[in-house]
Amino acid sequence: MHEWMGDNGHTPHIVVDAAFEGVQVPTEHIKDGKIILNISHSAAHNLKLANNAVSFRARFSGVPYEVWVPVGAVLGIYAKETGQGMIFSHSGDVPEPPEGDDGEQVKGSRPHLKVVK
Repeated sequence: MHEWMGDNGHTPHIVVDAAFEGVQVPTEHIKDGKIILNISHSAAHNLKLANNAVSFRARFSGVPYEVWVPVGAVLGIYAKETGQGMIFSHSGDVPEPPEGDDGEQVKGSRPHLKVVK
């Protein structure tokens, strides 16, 4: 996704759960437990997108900072210009199936995907 966005002239941003263990981001930029990070090559220096983490150097309010984000903390990625991207679900974030009128879980509900635009 990151490479595709860059190739198409878009600015990739990731949404990060700042409370996730191991996340190293400037705390003064966290809002509602999350932080949005610009991971374009022009903003994120020495960007490394690995299987276990996203890391880079960036300036926040003019102050350099080493960012470390475990992959499990990444909630989604989107293009700033269009808002299109992907939201990643985590096993702990899956809601319970809805209940029927008699309090029992509704059976036969099929999972579905939603396009985020």
